[in-house]
Amino acid sequence: MFLQYKDVIVAIDGSEAADKAFNKSITVAKNNDSRLILTNIIDSRSFATAEAYDRTLAERADEEAKKLIDRYVTLAEEQGVNNIVKCIEYGSPKVKIAKEIAKTFEADLIICGATGMNAVERFLMGSVSESITRYAKCDVLVVR
Repeated sequence: MFLQYKDVIVAIDGSEAADKAFNKSITVAKNNDSRLILTNIIDSRSFATAEAYDRTLAERADEEAKKLIDRYVTLAEEQGVNNIVKCIEYGSPKVKIAKEIAKTFEADLIICGATGMNAVERFLMGSVSESITRYAKCDVLVVR
């Protein structure tokens, strides 16, 4: 039986683990002629309180996310992947990726790094990759 992935989400946050997940997603997308959905979730909980003092935090986070996604788009295109979708959302990456974004794009595979940027949250509440594997309705590839 041959399983072909048509809609592949890769979670990116600028970490080394996300870079490895992205590299794996390029291989999968090319081998399957897949649509590659690059997603970055801006964890708005991390700056909600501080925004009372500095209202530009959300704007700056959004701009950084756009730069990050654009960098990955360029890398994907350079490697021959052209069916690319950009997805920037606000909220909890644990909830958004597995429950909302995967459903919206009818993903058959989510690729993520084993560890991301936020070590404190991982220690206190568990990792994003763990949550994705627990709640996703599609296949999940966790890249080390």
